[in-house]
Amino acid sequence: MNTQRVAFQGEKGAYSELATSQYFLNAEILPMKTFEEVFENIETGKVDFAIIPIENSIEGSINETYDLLLQTNMLVSGEIYLRIRHCLIANKHTNSIIDSVYSHPQALAQCRSYLKKKRLEPIPTYDTAGAVKMIKERNITNAAAIASRRAAEIYDMEILDEGIEDKNNNFTRFLVLSKTKTKPTHNDRTSIIFSINHLPGALYSILEEFAYRKINLTKIESRPTKEAPWEYNFYVDFEGHLSEENTKYALQSVKKKCAFFKILGSYKKAEFM
Repeated sequence: MNTQRVAFQGEKGAYSELATSQYFLNAEILPMKTFEEVFENIETGKVDFAIIPIENSIEGSINETYDLLLQTNMLVSGEIYLRIRHCLIANKHTNSIIDSVYSHPQALAQCRSYLKKKRLEPIPTYDTAGAVKMIKERNITNAAAIASRRAAEIYDMEILDEGIEDKNNNFTRFLVLSKTKTKPTHNDRTSIIFSINHLPGALYSILEEFAYRKINLTKIESRPTKEAPWEYNFYVDFEGHLSEENTKYALQSVKKKCAFFKILGSYKKAEFM
């Protein structure tokens, strides 16, 4: 049996790698520089699965992921909740005063109060673990990085402080992408994208279809279509599987009322670890 190949964005030690390892126990895990590269590799079949972050419990949605889900043809086949515990990481045995911190913008935002209290200048980079790697390779002594404990271990760096996130309930939700439809587990979630015409009550009419069938919506998010000013696509997650009759009838009715409609897939709901 061939080993599954799974792509994620970032360097080894990134939170996306931790999420991948949590979901796939015996896969070949492949780091990619950008989200676009991750989507390209899964679309062209160079990898079997991809793991992408979609939202954080503190800082909210990751807009680039939403846009790429619209632009590409991948299916969502799973999800992961990962507890995010940030560390302040620096080169070992440095005697310099730390005055700045490198990390991904989301990680910097999740530690905003800590950085302000310590008077550390935040400097955005493309990845948490990548920031650790950069500081290591360039031997930067007056700056630290925010990343996972695993990143510090991989690059043999020193953890100056741990648990520096502003809120303890800091979780990131990741989606699993593939080209395969899932079977129902009776504990499923479905994700769709749609847009509507500018008519009074248009969005209410869509939501009414779910309410009428007692389908629980777990998230609704809007993003600009980028085709015309002030027009939006709506991203909706709800409980249920595409194979269930109740879901089928709801989506048939919803589709008729939409200017644009796309099903991202059904998948087993994740559990908090």
